[in-house]
Amino acid sequence: MDIQVGDTLVMKKQHPCGSNRWLVLRIGADFKLRCEGCGHEVMGARSKFERNVKEISRPETEGE
Repeated sequence: MDIQVGDTLVMKKQHPCGSNRWLVLRIGADFKLRCEGCGHEVMGARSKFERNVKEISRPETEGE
């Protein structure tokens, strides 16, 4: 799965705040994500997050 820093992940399950959209802050063996609803930051295993991803949306880059 091609996930990059700055991508927004739409997860299968919602965060307790009601949002299911997360911003990718760091990638590697672990991911660091920030909830777009409440700003809560979570760090966890890459395999756990990749299983729960429903959709990946990338920000539009200028010049393309």
